[in-house]
Amino acid sequence: MSNDVEARLAALEARVGELADIEAIRRLRNRYHECINDGLYDEIPLLFAEDGELDFSYIGKATGRAVLTKFFAATPKVLPFIKQFIHNHIVTVDGDRATGVSYMEARTINEGRAFNVSGRYDDICVREADGWKFKSMIFDAYYTVPFDEGWAQDDRLKMARRKDK
Repeated sequence: MSNDVEARLAALEARVGELADIEAIRRLRNRYHECINDGLYDEIPLLFAEDGELDFSYIGKATGRAVLTKFFAATPKVLPFIKQFIHNHIVTVDGDRATGVSYMEARTINEGRAFNVSGRYDDICVREADGWKFKSMIFDAYYTVPFDEGWAQDDRLKMARRKDK
């Protein structure tokens, strides 16, 4: 084989590997939301690295699988109904590390009241022996408002616009 063909083949193999990694990370993000939507909270910590961490702002923070397990076990007590819808998942791979950004809309019920939620996830993922895992997951809530009030009332819209700048 000529050097040109070998170089093109190597570049193609690298690109296919990168695309496979991107797809695996998107599946990881989708599996997280599938677990949330189906109430499979005990499976979520396994999606994280052993020392993985999350920061959900006013909702809470957790580091390590044991603490993540407790965090997600408490979810149905606080939010007996939650359905999340993920959008625009952008993944960038750099070797065995990757970053991801995705946008989320959700419908929840808390204390008998329906809420609309919107925000952004910022992830750091790492490749482990058994596949890609979340190293860090940060959720930045754009708004969490009662369904009957709407998200564009009062200063909420101004707050959302300020965060976007």
